[in-house]
Amino acid sequence: MQVIATAGHVDHGKSTLVRALTGMEPDRWAEERRRGMTIDLGFAWTILRSGERIAFVDVPGHERFVTNMLAGVGPCPAVMFVVAADEGWQAQSAEHLAALEALGVRHGLAVITRADLADPEPALRQVHGHLKKTGLAGIDSVVVSGRTRQGLHELDAALARLAAALPEPDTEDAVRLWIDRVFTVTGAGTVVTGTLTRGTLRVGDELDTGGHRVRIRGLQTLGETAERVSATARVAVNLRGIDRDDLFRGMALVTPEAWMPTQVIDVRLNSGMNHRAEAVLHLGSAAVPVRLRFLGADTARLTLSRSLPLRTGDRGLLRDPGRREIVAGLRVLDIRPAALRRRGAAAARAAELDEVGLPDSADMLRWHGLLTGRELTAMGCPPSGSPVAGDWYADPGYWSSLTGRLAEHVARRPALDPGITVDAAAQLLRLPDRRLAEALVAPPLVVEGGRILPAVRSLPPAIAKAVAELAADLAAHPFNAPTAERLDELGLTGKALAAALRSGAVTSIGKNVVLLPDALDRAADTLAGLPSPFTAGDARVALATSRRVALPLLECLDARGITQRVDNDLRVCRSRE
Repeated sequence: MQVIATAGHVDHGKSTLVRALTGMEPDRWAEERRRGMTIDLGFAWTILRSGERIAFVDVPGHERFVTNMLAGVGPCPAVMFVVAADEGWQAQSAEHLAALEALGVRHGLAVITRADLADPEPALRQVHGHLKKTGLAGIDSVVVSGRTRQGLHELDAALARLAAALPEPDTEDAVRLWIDRVFTVTGAGTVVTGTLTRGTLRVGDELDTGGHRVRIRGLQTLGETAERVSATARVAVNLRGIDRDDLFRGMALVTPEAWMPTQVIDVRLNSGMNHRAEAVLHLGSAAVPVRLRFLGADTARLTLSRSLPLRTGDRGLLRDPGRREIVAGLRVLDIRPAALRRRGAAAARAAELDEVGLPDSADMLRWHGLLTGRELTAMGCPPSGSPVAGDWYADPGYWSSLTGRLAEHVARRPALDPGITVDAAAQLLRLPDRRLAEALVAPPLVVEGGRILPAVRSLPPAIAKAVAELAADLAAHPFNAPTAERLDELGLTGKALAAALRSGAVTSIGKNVVLLPDALDRAADTLAGLPSPFTAGDARVALATSRRVALPLLECLDARGITQRVDNDLRVCRSRE
């Protein structure tokens, strides 16, 4: 299926043409049919001779209903631009074309209607003259009469060519369905409709809208019930979990966690505009008042009156509702811009935005420093390369600066209390995840026991002297650990002992049981010579030590898998190969 919106001046035969093509009445309201003028969006569909299903979103042409027109055209990938042969190019023809250009619509078909009332050639020349300055330059054109049905066969063929030329939608992408109608159905409840341009909807899926979690109760497309609907399609969604009064046109149904609602965005404008402070942003089916802060010649920061689920690259337009004119088209550049607090921040931001066309993940990381892959994807800039930790990606320059700051801080720590805990490092560097602090550790830093420490650590002279004396004590009997009194005599207590342990000069295998760092390896070599199995008493004798040392030493060897219990008091040495 493809979805095509109409466009053109009021009373140029858009609805008549849709009616002739589909056999359906697009005007839904009695007042529209009474006045013979489309006021709100209309919907109809047909199957072309090629077999392609085409849904039409019929929009009003009167200048008072441009907001409704934009809500219909906004999500549609293509347009059928209608101009009457007997009236030619008119004011709303120009405004509708300006809107299409601002929204980036590049696929369409020009249709000259009411060819039974006047020579269509002048109108055809006018249309192509105006289109050649826009993204719709070179589109096909057809001459028809909805009343006599002249040219409908050629229009059918032209629509088939247009449908075949449209880009394939990403049916695996996250869903964003802009709502254009909300109503209730007796026995079913709340129903919304919209044009699905990406992703796939399935009965039972959970979606988010305005912070409400809802579930799909049922789906219809072109009047047929469906279990799933993939883009591109017109779709009606029966929702469970929300009342009709909580929904309105301009809201969106989105895949949870895949979008980041925002109220502040940086944009690039496609035309110059005076430095007005307020306008209305039209994007998708939404019409949202915004405040503008101009950053550079063609960039601005918009503060929206309510949050919208947006991504980098989204197109919209700004309109002055008082003067009823489009003032600029825009492209979204950043949906999470940093606050502008310092003097000169706006000019600096403008310079950053001027350096890029459409930002990618590298640009986003340069602006934000750290972002998760999920955040980058939700912002419209899927990540490339490898994460630095977990799902976290970092700008290389920013990551390098963090590494330097961490190393400088660790280097300034006192010798008796070296290093910093991983959690403290994360807090110091304002990192959102402690895994980032761990990932920053690189030579000359190491992580030991939850602390980030210098890989090579020198001890203060007094502690180094105490360690040397301890080594002398243990030279002949390496497992004869000093008593608490001897440790106190050596000065290896409190912070001094902690510093010696962190430096790796000594090791502790239990409370007040301090040995040299190679003690466990030497004990394993000694015990390997015992007949197996052996008792703790056998080990104590072989190691020439006391139970105070032998028992915790054996437990350490057990924990390392060097020895293994085979009975309450029996152990064997496991192979160390």
